[in-house]
Amino acid sequence: MIEELNIISKSGTELQGTLFKSGHASTVLIAITGVHGNFYSNPFYVNIGKTLMDAGIDFIYAQTRDAFSQVEAINHVTGKKELVGSWSENFDDANEDVEAYLEYVKNHHYQDVILGGHSLGANKVIHYLATHKKSNVDKFLLISPANIKRLTDTVSEKEKLVVKQLVESGKGKQILPFQLFGWLPCTADTADQWLNSTTLDNVHTRKNADFSQVERIENTGALLIGTMDTFTYGDPVKYLQNINEHFQNKQNNDLIFIKNTGHTYQEKEQELANEILKLIQKWQFGGIS
Repeated sequence: MIEELNIISKSGTELQGTLFKSGHASTVLIAITGVHGNFYSNPFYVNIGKTLMDAGIDFIYAQTRDAFSQVEAINHVTGKKELVGSWSENFDDANEDVEAYLEYVKNHHYQDVILGGHSLGANKVIHYLATHKKSNVDKFLLISPANIKRLTDTVSEKEKLVVKQLVESGKGKQILPFQLFGWLPCTADTADQWLNSTTLDNVHTRKNADFSQVERIENTGALLIGTMDTFTYGDPVKYLQNINEHFQNKQNNDLIFIKNTGHTYQEKEQELANEILKLIQKWQFGGIS
């Protein structure tokens, strides 16, 4: 059974998710979406959901406030309309979005909770686990974690100056006169976070970069990437291995590589789903701890 979810965050923002419900599952995988990472741009979510559902595992496609550019909804605390989306995202809201989905699965009494995320959603999972020593998360699943520097390197010095001037002049809520990265219309405040915030800038290609968030994580799980992922400056395998080196329990993590596909697993959607199913079944066989 597939059903829509309306998850309410602590501040009242409504997050729209989808539950692929198998029946009386004891295990659930939550997949935190990346920026613009919705069903339309990332159809692999459907493959994952149906594959896990058929195998007796529940799956939650968990949209956060940046899954679309702009979404109008009623805030459940203020009662007023609000326009949320990637256009005005505040990275400091990431934990609140993740927490809302974790509260949902807690209330539905799942025995085993796997917190996953794709692209920037994986970075949000890292940030959440790094800032929450105690949680109801048993395992993590990081799918194509986003190397933010790969994006910010595409922003010209002239564009960076425009962002800086708008923020410093108190015009941070103003929409930029250009699309950040060539595809993201957003406010100057949001652009400033992409360029300067360390909140979600937590994975890198360089070994000596700031991996302090990853280093605080005690949980174990898996990291997964396509071998043609262009976010990695040409070496996805080395990129993933470098990230894993900084986990406290790196030897207990699984690294999975999907050959001949990129960041969104085009033409490999079902292979991705099958690999995730095998991984979860392996964890269940040994017991999730």
